[in-house]
Formats: sequence, C-alpha cells, structure tokens
Amino acid sequence: MVTKTEETELNQLENQVENGGGGVWEYLCLVRKLKVRRSEIVLKHGLSILNDPGKRSSLGPDEWTLYEQVAIAAMDCQSLGAAQNCIKVLQKKFPESKRVGKLEALLLEAKGMWEEAEKAYSILLEDNPLDQVIHKRKVAMAKAQGKPSLAIEHLNKYLEVFMADHDAWRELAEIYVSLQMYKQAAFCYEELILSQPTLPLYHLAYAEVLYTIGGQENLIAARKYYASTIDLTGGKSTRALFGICLCGSAIAQLSKGRNKEDKDMAAPELQSLAATALEKEYKQKAPAKLNLLSSALRSLKL
Repeated sequence: MVTKTEETELNQLENQVENGGGGVWEYLCLVRKLKVRRSEIVLKHGLSILNDPGKRSSLGPDEWTLYEQVAIAAMDCQSLGAAQNCIKVLQKKFPESKRVGKLEALLLEAKGMWEEAEKAYSILLEDNPLDQVIHKRKVAMAKAQGKPSLAIEHLNKYLEVFMADHDAWRELAEIYVSLQMYKQAAFCYEELILSQPTLPLYHLAYAEVLYTIGGQENLIAARKYYASTIDLTGGKSTRALFGICLCGSAIAQLSKGRNKEDKDMAAPELQSLAATALEKEYKQKAPAKLNLLSSALRSLKL
C-alpha cells in the first residue's frame, strides 16, 4: 500500500523526469520499491538507459534488474519486441534462471499463446510447487481466456495451501458473484471476516451477498452486517445506510399478514435512523439530489 507521502514523492520525481530534469534512475528505483505500475514511463526511460552503453555499464549488477523491469513494462505496453529483446539478454546471462523462466512464460501469455504459457508455468511449478506468483498467473490466464470455472478451480487448489491469502479469497468471491453463485461467495466473505474482522469492506460485501440471496433469515443477517459496516466506518458508509433501508423494507414486505413478533423484525426505528442519516449526508454533500433521495425513501415507505 502506497502512502500519500510516497505517492507525492513519486509524482514529483515523475514530473521532474518527464520534463528533462534528471533523476531517471532514482525514479525507476522508486517505482520498483513501491511496486507500482507506471509502465509507459518506465519503458521510455528504461530503454534510454539500456540503449546507452555508458549509462548501462555504470549501473553495475543493477543492469540486470533494469532489464527485468523494462521487460515487464514492455509487456504491459504490448511492446513485445522490446520485451523479447530484454528477455534474450537475461537468458544469455542467466541461462538456468527460474526468474527468467517466469519472464519467458509471461511473454508467451502476453502473446496469447495460452497452451505454451500453461506448459511453461507447469514446468516451473514442478521445481517449486509453492510459488504463489505462478499459481496466480494461472488464475489470471483462465480469466483472460473467459474461463471463470477454470479460474475457480485454480483458486480453490491455491487456497488449500495458502489459506491466509486474503486477496485470493476476495478474488474467488468476486468470480462467484459474477457467476451468480451467491452461497459460495458468502462462504468466501465469511472467511475474510473471520481473518480480518475490522475491515468494513468485507462486512459490506457479505451483507450485499446475503441481501441478494434473500429470505427473511438472510435479510436480517444482511442488516446486521450493514450495521457493523456503519459502526466500523464511524457512520460514513452511504452504501450501508441504503442497505439498512432496503433490508428493513424487504423484511416488512415478507412480514405482511404475520404476527406482531415477525413484524417487529423489520426494526422501523433502525430504518428511520438510517434514512435520517442519509438525508443529513445528502444535504451536506449533494443537496441537488435530496429530492431524488426523498422520493426513493418514500417508495420504500420510510
């Protein structure tokens, strides 16, 4: 995660480099350190160093790191010829390197040579079955080919080993949601909430999945997680406030004609508080849309 200070430093250095003020190597080092993608600029200025024998030789061992950085940037920019040239230099210098092998597989992937890339990744995994990057590349390839079921299969195998990878659980949840497999997505978000209980994003996503599944039990649970999102964000989640209103309205509809205890599950007081908070927020931040909000709340009978 890049801090605001680091981002400011990066942007200032980038402006300096782009305006011919020097500091190209420092900029390239900072991009690597922060693990950000500024591919067009890295490709442009990285090649300017690599194509100048004097500048290149002055880097010492860092020359090979720059070749790798430029190769990846070139693939990002679809400059596959430049990427291939960089990888050839690295192959010559490090003929048995697995790190260079990853770059070769990435190049095959960038060219859309899926079968060849899959074979290259499989060979690399034979040498190191616990290489997380390669496992994730296989997931990315499946998604790029429009094969979400294969991506799910790869992610499930990956999570059997790397159960604490939050990003992988979130990726799996999002694929399930895209396929309308909401119960499976709910399970993923439960895992995320268990491992990171103070992160409001997961509470909100879980609430929305439960709301989508529907049914009184799920709607009541969804409202609880919308409420926990509001609590964790200090009342600043507009989406969760809307969720409280929607859940209350849906529960009230399901409770029609039932006994008083079932009707009380709609918790009208909570809905009223959420609606008031929404109106207050819209008055402060989007007064022009206040009438639209009031109309929407009236349609929910709030």
